[in-house]
Amino acid sequence: MSFYPTDKIALFIDGANLYSAAKALNFDIDYRKLLDEFRKRGILVRAYYYTALVEGDDYSPIRPLVDWLDYNGFALVTKTAKEYTDAQGRKRWRGDMDIEIACDMMEIADHADHLVLFSGDGDFRRLIEAVQRKGCRVTVVSTVKSQPPMTSDELRRQADTFVDLADLANVVGRPRQQQNTAPKFAEDFED
Repeated sequence: MSFYPTDKIALFIDGANLYSAAKALNFDIDYRKLLDEFRKRGILVRAYYYTALVEGDDYSPIRPLVDWLDYNGFALVTKTAKEYTDAQGRKRWRGDMDIEIACDMMEIADHADHLVLFSGDGDFRRLIEAVQRKGCRVTVVSTVKSQPPMTSDELRRQADTFVDLADLANVVGRPRQQQNTAPKFAEDFED
């Protein structure tokens, strides 16, 4: 990753997408290490974390993570997940955060030099193009080293830099069995 020490950096983490990519690579994200890593690379202006939450559950497995992030330097952007039943009759949740990410990236593009998007969702290609026209450099973090790959080719091509999450595993990861606060139902979310 190429950053300049004076870069004003903003992180945009699509929670469900990053969770799925890390799970496919068999590690969990250590969010403290992630923040520390980007603080070393420039001036961290904001670290956004986006996730949908299931309302009305007595206990949500993602709640401890969300609470920790909220108290430890992340700007949390949440909304209520919508329940539906898939074709196989399974209860699933829909919690698309694309619009929230797009609005925040466009808004902060006037105040940052380098935007880092943790998502492989190809729907963001046009967004990246738009913030690049505003003068921002964009790094996309996802993976092509999983089966299937978790990022679109169009998104990788549009980004100024693509970083495979597998290459960051030793920097921002920890083995899966050591973390119990990861959202256990993230695979039930559909973008």
